[in-house]
Amino acid sequence: MATVHIDRLLETCIRVGGSDIHLHVGRAPVIRMHGHLRSLETKTLEPDDTVALMKSITPERNQQEFQEEGGTDFGFAFGDKARFRVAVFRQKGNVSLVLRQIPNKILNFEQIGLPKAVQALCHRPRGLFLVTGPTGSGKTTTLACMINYINEVIDHHIITVEDPIEYYHVHKKSCVSQREVGVDVPTFAEALRRALRMDPDVILVGEMRDLETISSAIAAAETGHLVFGTLHTTGAQGTINRIIDAFPTNQQEQIRVQLSTTMLAVLSQTLVPTVDGQGRRAAYEFMVCTPAIQNLIRENKTYRIDSAIQTGKKYGMQLLDDHLFYLYESGQCPPQECLDRSRAPGEFKKRIEEHRKGMTGDLLLKTDDDQLMDDAKE
Repeated sequence: MATVHIDRLLETCIRVGGSDIHLHVGRAPVIRMHGHLRSLETKTLEPDDTVALMKSITPERNQQEFQEEGGTDFGFAFGDKARFRVAVFRQKGNVSLVLRQIPNKILNFEQIGLPKAVQALCHRPRGLFLVTGPTGSGKTTTLACMINYINEVIDHHIITVEDPIEYYHVHKKSCVSQREVGVDVPTFAEALRRALRMDPDVILVGEMRDLETISSAIAAAETGHLVFGTLHTTGAQGTINRIIDAFPTNQQEQIRVQLSTTMLAVLSQTLVPTVDGQGRRAAYEFMVCTPAIQNLIRENKTYRIDSAIQTGKKYGMQLLDDHLFYLYESGQCPPQECLDRSRAPGEFKKRIEEHRKGMTGDLLLKTDDDQLMDDAKE
């Protein structure tokens, strides 16, 4: 009964274009569509239902971890239709599940709407490239797009360390080794340590969640590898501060110097529902590490990074609020949704009011794409 039930739920999620399925005792199954939760018109789940649903998809190893730790994460393929990342956890003594859909098709730069300079940075031989943003902001999708691009155009050895593996990459021009934490290797830090002996060109760290992993990622970038990583931070300035603050005070000076030389770029993103409610647009803050920004990091003047991004438009840089304003002004996203995601809501509200009065604020400068690519490659 439960297997049929879970299959029907997964089918429904794929058919309606849902991003997540929530299964909780005392409520009918819920699907998140375009950022909003929608209940399905089925029976309210009992404790036995969620246990049966959990057992129908959870591997033995994860069931054991769930019993011992009270929670577990894993990924599984639903035929060739999609993959799902699953979080199983206890709440109020009952079993709950959240399943995130990972589409089988990897999107390209144009479909995601990534800044043009990102493509050029994928050709760099070494450095640290961070993709940041809150949970569910599409970081994994963005990184999968970048890894796929490298895989198609450059002959590299790409090592990914993920928990769990989400997008599956096949070998194309590059060789791709995907290692799952808990299955192929015990921890992120251990995987990074071992990765350096595997002749890597590109390393993807699924999550830089602790000091050991962060310092290993910086060391890998320093020793001549292109390292991609994710952090749950908002904005480029917040990301730099978060990394530095993870280290003990007596090491922070040294880390600033290391970061200033290894950091390539920070791409901070969030997803905004569209005006018609039928999809979401990604809004980006993008910082490229120019010599000016390297100096700000080194001299502990990160509070000036935002103004450096504003003056760095020729490198393809942009502030999150500028991109959100563009999405509002071009009629793609509702003003309230953009305002809710802005970093300076007071300022943003003023810009919207001025725009409505006919006083258009300084909009994103459209730069020549080719010039942009050249600048980023320098």
